[in-house]
Amino acid sequence: MKKILLICDMGMSTSLVVKRMQEAATEQSIDTLIEAKGSQDFEDNINEFDCFLIAPQISYKLTDFKVIADAHQKPVALINMMDYGMTDGKKILSQALELAV
Repeated sequence: MKKILLICDMGMSTSLVVKRMQEAATEQSIDTLIEAKGSQDFEDNINEFDCFLIAPQISYKLTDFKVIADAHQKPVALINMMDYGMTDGKKILSQALELAV
């Protein structure tokens, strides 16, 4: 099972993205756990997930998250703004799975 955490400002705006990612994972028979949490929860969850995707609206925090993730040898990346805006669960899931290899 791949464990994917989406990080946004307060952990709520990504709920639709999570839903769409879960739908895509189910369609493709991929065993995943996908959650969304606020940026304040990033470090507390670093050991619980395989990879981390950062919502575009907090892209300015990516550098700080990368330092923490690198220290724990965990991949972190920014979600493409267009994919996020379109809630393209299939593309965002694909991005996460490439990170979590």
